[in-house]
Amino acid sequence: MPSKLRPPSLRLTPGSRAAEWFLPTVRYWLEVEVHVYALSVAAGVLLSFFPFLIVMVSICQYLLEWPDAVRAIYYAISQAFPSELSSFITRNLRATVASRGPFQAFSVFLLLFTANAIFVPFEVALNRAWGVSKNRGYVKNQLVSFAMVFLTGCLAMLSFVITAGKTEVLTRLAYELLALPVGILSLVLVYWLLPNRKVSLRRVLPVAVVIGVLLSILKLFVVTFWPLFKQKLMHEYGPFYISVTIVLWSFLAAMLALAGAEWSARPRGLNEEIPPP
Repeated sequence: MPSKLRPPSLRLTPGSRAAEWFLPTVRYWLEVEVHVYALSVAAGVLLSFFPFLIVMVSICQYLLEWPDAVRAIYYAISQAFPSELSSFITRNLRATVASRGPFQAFSVFLLLFTANAIFVPFEVALNRAWGVSKNRGYVKNQLVSFAMVFLTGCLAMLSFVITAGKTEVLTRLAYELLALPVGILSLVLVYWLLPNRKVSLRRVLPVAVVIGVLLSILKLFVVTFWPLFKQKLMHEYGPFYISVTIVLWSFLAAMLALAGAEWSARPRGLNEEIPPP
């Protein structure tokens, strides 16, 4: 009686299963449009990152009058970037906030305007991954982007408030416990709300967890090995090497996040059908 199992010669090894899973992602990464999306996101991060920090520090320092939360923001910066780069950002951020006063209206405007460069490419990429042929109109797109800025900004503010310990040890402990969950929750919002169609939360949650962990590993890699690339970047880009570092780091992070877009929309099995948009 013939066995119903797959013949040994045709059974997939763990390596074959991994290749079967990741090869579509590699092909996705090699598409020109994906690089355009990632570069657009990286440019948006470069334009909106510093205004975002100005707004966050100004709110905590002048509106809430909460020095512990301000210290938590600077600690988060020190953990997100290599030491020299984080020192450069922190030093200029302190000087900018101190010189411009409590209400940074122009920074808020820049943040709302430039953040679209982050969320619009993600929306287009997610729509493409989910088979949505029509993107949102301009006005609706702006409203969704503003809503995403508000939601992610609230998450960031909440994390800063929670990690605002009275001592450096408490701040560090709270940050280590909350950094990954907050990042994962932000990814859930992106994968769930940005596509111009209804998306099941159950599909995006596992993907957000995996991408959140991979982004944490990428951050550790960048912080650890940045000194090896620093001299090369300085030789090639001169005084712009810091901006180039932010763009490169953001590009790699965007490529990982876009891989999550492809994973979330991929059928889980041969019999699964993705409902039409």
